Amino acid sequence: MTALVLRSVHGVRAKIHGVRSVWALILAIPLGVALLDTPNLADILRTAAEAFAGTLPYIAGAVVLIASLKATGATALVSRAFAGRETRMIVLAALLGGLAPFCSCEVIPLIAGLLAVGVPLSAIMAFWLSSPLIDPSTLLITAAALGWDFAVGKAVAAVALGLFGGFGVRFLVWRGAFAEPLRQGAGGCCSSASGFEDSATVWRFWREPARMAAFRAEAIANARFLVKWLALAYLIEALLVAYVPADLIAGVVGGDGMAPIALGALVGAPAYINGYAAPALVAGLMEQGMGAGAAMSFMVAGSVSCIPAMVAVWSLVRRQVFAAYVCFGVAGAILSGALFAALVS
Repeated sequence: MTALVLRSVHGVRAKIHGVRSVWALILAIPLGVALLDTPNLADILRTAAEAFAGTLPYIAGAVVLIASLKATGATALVSRAFAGRETRMIVLAALLGGLAPFCSCEVIPLIAGLLAVGVPLSAIMAFWLSSPLIDPSTLLITAAALGWDFAVGKAVAAVALGLFGGFGVRFLVWRGAFAEPLRQGAGGCCSSASGFEDSATVWRFWREPARMAAFRAEAIANARFLVKWLALAYLIEALLVAYVPADLIAGVVGGDGMAPIALGALVGAPAYINGYAAPALVAGLMEQGMGAGAAMSFMVAGSVSCIPAMVAVWSLVRRQVFAAYVCFGVAGAILSGALFAALVS
């Protein structure tokens, strides 16, 4: 089943991310600075280049890790979370959603297939809420930009959010909600996977030419993807540091208490911030005065409500399920920010 529901991963990713040209923005930013503020161009480029260079080891590690998982066929292990008792399914789905190497685009065909074959909505919601937040690559990139405390905190928040949403949906279903969660006509996704999802996991993949070819193809695709988004992220971070007054950031989302944390979630929810770009941008915001709790709630809300994730939810499920996804995501982001602020203070 996993192979069927993942058959168009790259096609779906291309459709969603193809809406805008990231490379055009990467070129447009320095050109715009050169035209409007030439004296600052060299400083902005230097700031962005130094930040990007510091992240390169993490990019390399993430690329190798994801390509290895795809080449071995280990991603098929995800499907094992969706079997057995509902409580067990919710817990395993939340854990795998926070640990599996799926971005919000790659989750779309998987969720469509699971919904189509009748997997409980509670387990799907747990996986759906946790999967956009963290994966091996974003864990490493978050650690590089914000430190391991923040990276581990976000990973814990991902799993906790999945559990929160999964058991919350289970309660609502028990009360009679979401009788027909799947939209009429939804679930027809095109797909592309490594081709090893239905075969046994082979950890020594380099001994098989076909798996090595899959490893190389996946490594190249992910390297391009990460380099593209991180180049944009660090350029925007450099602009943020150069042009956004620290007093403004500190006044809006700085300080202690629940107000900045709640505001961080409400601001992060409608803003599209790619999971690979967010850590660098949040690092810049924290340098300008954003508190740790507000930063966490901003990142969690922004990941859950990013454009690919929201498009996926809206296209596959009915409005009531979509509303539940948004509400659980924003509420979970506020709770995550509050708990993280209490722990690090």
